[in-house]
Amino acid sequence: MAGNSQRRNRRTSNKKGATVGSGGQRRKGLEGKGPTPPASARKGHKKNRIANAQAKHAAARRPAPRRGGPKGTSEMVVGRNPVFEALRDGVPAVTLYVQQFIDNDERVRDVLKLAGDRGNINLMEAPRQELDRLTNGLNHQGLVLQVPPYEYAHPEDLTAAAYDAHEDPLIVALDGVTDPRNLGAIVRSVSAFGGHGVVVPERRAAGMTAGAWKSSAGTAARTPVSRVTNLTRALEGFQKEGLTVVGLAADGEHTVEDLEALDGPVVIVIGSEGKGLGRLVGETCDYRVRISMPGGAESLNAGVAAGIVLYEVARRRSH
Repeated sequence: MAGNSQRRNRRTSNKKGATVGSGGQRRKGLEGKGPTPPASARKGHKKNRIANAQAKHAAARRPAPRRGGPKGTSEMVVGRNPVFEALRDGVPAVTLYVQQFIDNDERVRDVLKLAGDRGNINLMEAPRQELDRLTNGLNHQGLVLQVPPYEYAHPEDLTAAAYDAHEDPLIVALDGVTDPRNLGAIVRSVSAFGGHGVVVPERRAAGMTAGAWKSSAGTAARTPVSRVTNLTRALEGFQKEGLTVVGLAADGEHTVEDLEALDGPVVIVIGSEGKGLGRLVGETCDYRVRISMPGGAESLNAGVAAGIVLYEVARRRSH
């Protein structure tokens, strides 16, 4: 019967009861979320998809790391002339940053042409403030080139490559050589005279920077460089593999011309121009040899010394 109020849970009034509150849970929803992120950082936005795709393509183009080799660090080449020279000399690069509204002079056009001819360098336009941040305030002149980390080889890779080619290993190890240009020049000489690689220590020594790449004149792309935490232990490892370790020293007991050990598998150790070989490294060497200098010079640049010894080894092996 209509109006029967005896039914359980029947609503007998249209008057609404008290509304349950949110307990303050809506407060966060009313708070601001900060400034809107740029389009390239907003998930799902077209510019975000483009940026992600460019990053994936850049990663895919980087060379695969050699077995056991540690990575170097990414490097920024800044300034119009340095960037131009790096691209001209074949220094590997990932991204070329160009300042927005840059004056399009001849050098800028040359840089853009070289980068375009490579076909594997990302071109990114960025405001000046962003380039200032990337370079820590250096005078970039509107151009910044990002060089990828160098993939160092494992020391065993150097000897393995020699044996795979049925050749006696010829390796150059550097002790205290801190100038990247010297390292690049030595890499170039190793490549020219049939060597199988270069070994450098991690600390107090030059690494494969853009400057080293330039000095190598492109040969760094085919001549591996290994970086080791302890040069003495690395030399001892080569000795266990049957290589003779020969150190260059002004007071060496032998001359380069009369040391027969250079005919076989060998590691040539070159120290810095000022201090020469370190004590432990010198004690590890099987032989210490000197370069005959009739002119009376006390020492030679590390790159020059390496070239002389490598030429002598190549001459002996060609007979």
